[in-house]
Amino acid sequence: MARSARDTRGIVDAPDLFSRVRFRRREPAPGLRPYLEHYWLIDWDLAEPYTSHVVPHPSVHLVFQQDGSDAGRADVYGIVRGLFTRRLEGRGRVCGVKFRPGAFRPFAPRWPVSEWTGRHVPAYGVLPAPPVRAVLGPDGEDARVAALDAYLLPLVPPPDPKAAQAVALAELARTDRTLLRAEALARAGGLSARSLQRLFSAYVGVGPKWVLLRHRIHEALRRAATDPEPDWAALAADLGYSDQAHLVRDFTATVGVPPTAFAPQG
Repeated sequence: MARSARDTRGIVDAPDLFSRVRFRRREPAPGLRPYLEHYWLIDWDLAEPYTSHVVPHPSVHLVFQQDGSDAGRADVYGIVRGLFTRRLEGRGRVCGVKFRPGAFRPFAPRWPVSEWTGRHVPAYGVLPAPPVRAVLGPDGEDARVAALDAYLLPLVPPPDPKAAQAVALAELARTDRTLLRAEALARAGGLSARSLQRLFSAYVGVGPKWVLLRHRIHEALRRAATDPEPDWAALAADLGYSDQAHLVRDFTATVGVPPTAFAPQG
């Protein structure tokens, strides 16, 4: 079943992107859902090049992609700390697998997830031979989803308590707006700040402070894009900033422009 694409957290100017590409999210097989958030499928056929911008989530992605006459490839993308920019042109297709924060390590246990942060590498060096043709070849998206399920289900790892703990704490960082500091997240998990830092480095790929900050930026981006007259001072306070200027600095450093640049034109 297709999932709604309404949750556009992190996509800069989602309406403009969706007017140029066909974007869908799909559920993985039930046995994969503890590890994966969703699959994401994009197809495009553009007369003019287009550059998309995304403020990435703290997730590792397995990305099957094909541009023009390219035969296709599969890469593992670690967490991108800044703005992810991708130029689209001609015809192309992407079938992506978004892992839950903390859930990728059991699939590639030889390396801490921080090994991939800020990098993308060929998937064949990290995971068993990815079925590039089977995933990218079919025109029907059901067949692509079935190919992803068929590849990933046999790779489901044995239970890893540390991975489960990392997934739970990363989700808590996303959903509990009262957790404004890494120390508070550590207490919620019954860990010392140092133990939480080690856990996140090994299983999430970035520190807990970064994860909390990234969710703040996502919320600020959402508010900037949807509220015609956002109260930046109130939002800064809601997100745990000491003042509005601090929010604006973090937002601008991540996205490249201040939040006021995203105010809807009415």
